[in-house]
Amino acid sequence: MVRKLKNIVWKLLNILNLGGSVQLMLLSYLKENGWFKSFKTKRSIDMNGNPIPWNTYPYINFIEERLRMDMNIFEYGGGNSTLWYAQRVKSIKSVENDKGWFEIISKKLPSNASMVYKNLEYNGEYSKEVLNGGTKYHIIIVDGRDRVNSVKHSLNKLTDDGVIVFDNSDLIDYKEAITLLKNNGFKKLDFIGMSPITAHKNSTSIFYRQKNCLEI
Repeated sequence: MVRKLKNIVWKLLNILNLGGSVQLMLLSYLKENGWFKSFKTKRSIDMNGNPIPWNTYPYINFIEERLRMDMNIFEYGGGNSTLWYAQRVKSIKSVENDKGWFEIISKKLPSNASMVYKNLEYNGEYSKEVLNGGTKYHIIIVDGRDRVNSVKHSLNKLTDDGVIVFDNSDLIDYKEAITLLKNNGFKKLDFIGMSPITAHKNSTSIFYRQKNCLEI
C-alpha cells in the first residue's frame, strides 16, 4: 500500500514537472555538497553549515585532497574560502577591498591566516599586495577584483612548483589574464559546474606548469 501511494505521489509530481526538483532535494550530488543550504542562506557553506570556497564543486573536490600542511597560499578576495583553506595549509594571506566584509571575516581567522584591507584602485595597492613580504606561494587564488593586474603581479611570487587558481575563467572580461598565463608557459585545467549559492554553471581553472605542487 505504501509503495503504491509513493508511486502515485511521484507520478503526480512528474505530471507537475516537480519530480526532478524534489529528487534533487532528497538525494543528489547537490544535496551532498550543501548547495540547497547555501542557496537558502546565501552563504558559501557545505551541508553541515561549514565554510567552503565559492568556486565550482568539481574544483573543491579536486583541490581538497591535494592541499598540504607545508603550503602557503595567497588569495585575492577573502571570505569563507579563507577559513576553509586555513584548516588545510600552513598559511594563507588574503587581500580584500570591501571594508565591511573585511571586518566580518578578519575577526574569524585562525592564527595561520591573515587578511589585509586595501582600497580598490586598478593596478594599485590591492593588486600589488602579493608583492609585499618575502614569501613565495604554492597557490595564488585570483577570485577578487582587478584580476588581470592581480595575475600580472602574481607571476614572480609563485614557488617553482606554484599554481594559480582563477575563478570565473569562462568570462570574456578575463581573456587578457588567461592569455597572459598561457604565454608564460602555464597549462589550463578547467573545473566546470555549479558553485554554492548560484544556480548557473561556471568555470574555476587551475593554471599549472609541468612541475607543480598539485601533481597534475
